[in-house]
Amino acid sequence: MNLCEWKEKQSQKESPQYTHFDRRVSLDKCFGYITSPEKVAHHGFYPFIHYTIKSRKVKDGKKDEPKKRQIYYSAHIDGWIYRYYAYLVNEAYNRRVKEDGIDSVAVAYRTNLGKSNIDFAKEAFQHIRATTSCYVIIGDFTDFFDNLDHIYLKKQLCDLLSVKKLSADVYAVYKNVTRFSYVELQDLLMLNGLEDTRKGRREFNDRSNERALSPEQFRQNKNLVHTSPHPKHGVPQGCPISAVFANVYMLTADRNLQKYVSSFDGFYMRYSDDFIVIIPQSDIDFSVHYKTIKNILDSVPHLELKDSKTKVFYFDNMSVKNCTNSFISNGADGKNIIEFLGFAFDGKSIRIRDKTISKYYNRLYRKLRTIVKNQSIAHNNRRISGKNLYRKYSYKGSLYYLKEKSKRTGIPLIKDEMHGNFLDYVFRSQKKFEGEPIDIATKRHMQKIRKRLGGIHK
Repeated sequence: MNLCEWKEKQSQKESPQYTHFDRRVSLDKCFGYITSPEKVAHHGFYPFIHYTIKSRKVKDGKKDEPKKRQIYYSAHIDGWIYRYYAYLVNEAYNRRVKEDGIDSVAVAYRTNLGKSNIDFAKEAFQHIRATTSCYVIIGDFTDFFDNLDHIYLKKQLCDLLSVKKLSADVYAVYKNVTRFSYVELQDLLMLNGLEDTRKGRREFNDRSNERALSPEQFRQNKNLVHTSPHPKHGVPQGCPISAVFANVYMLTADRNLQKYVSSFDGFYMRYSDDFIVIIPQSDIDFSVHYKTIKNILDSVPHLELKDSKTKVFYFDNMSVKNCTNSFISNGADGKNIIEFLGFAFDGKSIRIRDKTISKYYNRLYRKLRTIVKNQSIAHNNRRISGKNLYRKYSYKGSLYYLKEKSKRTGIPLIKDEMHGNFLDYVFRSQKKFEGEPIDIATKRHMQKIRKRLGGIHK
């Protein structure tokens, strides 16, 4: 992708609307600035704004401890700088992986592949099926972004860019991603007289043409600016260049692992912090393979592969057996189902994994319970419309359905209808995994909605 194509692609995207320490700025207005190495080298980056996303898993009817993701988002002008340099580094990365013969290994955050997680999952499962009998490793790296070692990242960047020392502009970007500062969103809401609720955050971000704090307020509240919690490792999740840096960080390991696995006619794919390794059964004990793979990954600083989160499976004659405990001392055998990138394979068929389907139905039922409990009457005595429910959770809100409806009626789609819903993901998956029972769990969603609503109508 050349620079003109990148600029055109960025211009076509909907501009992110949020409030930060600077005012919103279009790419056209700042293009000359962000593409000037001298200006970027001397640019004063604003602190990120930080908040935490909590998600709680439910297993066997019990709630686990909430999983926390630390999210940092940049000021508007800083975001354009990070996006532009992400483009530059990604172009160099794409060239390198082609030269190294590992173009199909690291598949996340790539701008030149034109595929999604659905395509990558299909490719992995097809490889398993095409192998008469094989061992499969499924794993993910613990706190991947938080653990990227800064010295090693810098070394990998220099190697990628074929330089002994980073140029002043690239170093400025690297420095402000590795030694970043931030302000808590909660503190900014309080200073703006808003509560830390969904409504308060929405109201805060509706002021996107204003600053989060006036220059005077910013100077008066410098004590609210925090430095990176880990001075020697970690990059901020949410920053436009962090994902590209993560791929660069793994270049050597990806190359070495692919070289080893391919020498046994195997398969290796990594999607950010999730990976799959497939090795055909042979005279070599699989424990030898596992140990070698583990050693390659352990050679990367701060790359943590937890035994408890790693699974090993044996596939043979359309059957999957979980044999984790045979190779990992702290591991545990579980379901005889291989899960990768949101899909599950039991040796015979492929489906969307149960956890994803459960999340969809849990949200749907929660919304339905609210409607039924209040007998379709909101607290302000107005009737609750079922339109929002159907838009979010039924085929009537899917982009596929709405586009077909627009063709029939000649009425163009409005902005709110352009997003679609989870059913679009199901439709796309079913199309890719032709012949698989992908949509079986959601086929009766309309009957379930009507049954729960009972006599209450929209």
